[in-house]
Amino acid sequence: MSVFRVKERRLAYQTVRTSSLHCCVPQCTNYSRYNKEISFHSFPVDAAIRAEWLSKIRRDRFTPTKNTRVCSRHFKETDVVVTGGGLKRLQKGAIPRPESPTPDSDSASEMEIVAPDHDYCVVSETGVRATTADLVDANEALHQRIRELQLQVEGLQLRQRFGINRVMGSDDDVRFYTRFASRKYFMAFWALVENAVNNKMVRITSAKTASESSAISHSTKLPPIDELLLFLMYLSVGLPLRDLAERFSVHRSTASRIVSTLTHFLYTLLGSQRLWIPPEVVRAHLPPEFAAFPDTQVVLDCTEIFCQTPSSLLLQSEVFSTYKSHATFKAMIGMAPHGAITFVSGLYAGSMSDREIFKLSGIVNLLRPDMAIMVDKGFVVDNIAPCKVYRPAFLSKKQQMSQDDVRQTQSIARLRVHVERCIRRVKENKLFDREIPLSVCGSIEELFSVACFLVNYQNGPLVKAWATQQ
Repeated sequence: MSVFRVKERRLAYQTVRTSSLHCCVPQCTNYSRYNKEISFHSFPVDAAIRAEWLSKIRRDRFTPTKNTRVCSRHFKETDVVVTGGGLKRLQKGAIPRPESPTPDSDSASEMEIVAPDHDYCVVSETGVRATTADLVDANEALHQRIRELQLQVEGLQLRQRFGINRVMGSDDDVRFYTRFASRKYFMAFWALVENAVNNKMVRITSAKTASESSAISHSTKLPPIDELLLFLMYLSVGLPLRDLAERFSVHRSTASRIVSTLTHFLYTLLGSQRLWIPPEVVRAHLPPEFAAFPDTQVVLDCTEIFCQTPSSLLLQSEVFSTYKSHATFKAMIGMAPHGAITFVSGLYAGSMSDREIFKLSGIVNLLRPDMAIMVDKGFVVDNIAPCKVYRPAFLSKKQQMSQDDVRQTQSIARLRVHVERCIRRVKENKLFDREIPLSVCGSIEELFSVACFLVNYQNGPLVKAWATQQ
C-alpha cells in the first residue's frame, strides 16, 4: 500500500471518529467522543454474517444503516487487528460475543468485567442492574415524596385562601372574626344550623340563573361552613365585599350573593325560634340582683345606628336624630333579667321617640298584667303598657326627690346597665361602626336583627355569677 493510500485511509478514519459514533448494542453507552481507545465497526456486507450480528445484539425490528456501528468491546481481542496505518479492523467472519463486557467507570485501564448479555433490564446510575426489591423501595420513596409535596401544596393553598381552618386554631381569632366567644361556641352553633344550611337554604342567585332554574339550592365552590364564616366576617369585622372576595378566592358578586343569602336565611331561621320567654321561666332564672323587682319580665332600651344622610330634605327630617345629631335608624331591644335577648323590634327613623317605638313594636301584645317592665326615663308608657312599669322617677315640679324615689332610681339604674351591656354586644359588630349606605337599607333591618339573635349564641352570661341561673 502506498504512503498516499495510507494517509488517505487515516484521514477517512479521523473523519469517521470526529463524527461521534456510538454503539448500537442495547444498554451499551460507549461513545467515540469520550473513548478514543475503542473502535467502532460497521455491519458486514455478507448476508449470513450480517444475520448472525443481528441475532447476537438482540434488537427487535432493527435495520442497520451504513452509519450503524458496534464497538470493539463486544468482540474478542483476537477479532480486532491493527493495520500498519494504525487503524483497527475486524477479522473476516468475526461475530459479536453473546456476553456484553462493561468497562469499569472508575478505571482508565483496558480491564474488562464480563456481565450477562443485554436483556433490557433497568440499570442503575452505577451501572449495576436493579433488583425487584430495589425498584419497590424506589417506588415507595417516590410515593412518599409525592405525598409530602401534596401536603405542601395544600398548606400553600390554605394560606392563600381564607377558610374555617385558618380561624379555628385560636379562640382569639374566633372572637375577632365571628364574635363567638370561643371555638366551642361556634361549633355548637354550626351543629344547630348545619342541617338547615345544607338542605333548606334558598340561595340568592343572579336573575339569569333564577329564571333558568327553580331549584332550592345552587352550590358554590365554598363549603357551607366557609360561607357562614364569610357572612360573619362581613357582619362582625365589617370587611367590604371586595376584601372578602379576595380572601376567599371568589368573585365579588359571589361574595355579595353569599352575604344576602345568609342574611335572609339566618333572619328566617333564627327569627322563627321563640325569643319571648314565659314569665314562669323568667322567674325561675331571676338573678338575686332583681330580688326587689321579682315580677320584671323584660328590661327595655332603644339604640341607634348611623345611616347615610339622604339627599331628600323630607327624608333627612325623618331620619335625623337630635340625640345623635346625625341621620340614624332606631330599634328597641328587650332583655330578660338573666341576660338573654327576648325581644327585637324593627328599625325605625331616628326622629321617632322611645314611646312611639314602644307602641309600634308590638311588645304591648306580649305583656300581661302580672308582668312588669323596666325602662329608661324616655319611655313614658304608663298609660299604654298593660302592666307595671319600673322607671326612674322624674323630679317633675318638685324641688327635690323623696328618699324612696332616689333609692329606687339608683336601684333601677344599677340593673338597667345590664341591658346597655347587652346592646353593646350587638354594637360590637363592626358593620354598625360606620354609616350604613342607603344602597343596603333594604337589608339592614334583617342584618341588625340577625346580629341581635346571634348574641344569644355567641356569648356566655353577662355576669359570671348568673351562669348558674341560666
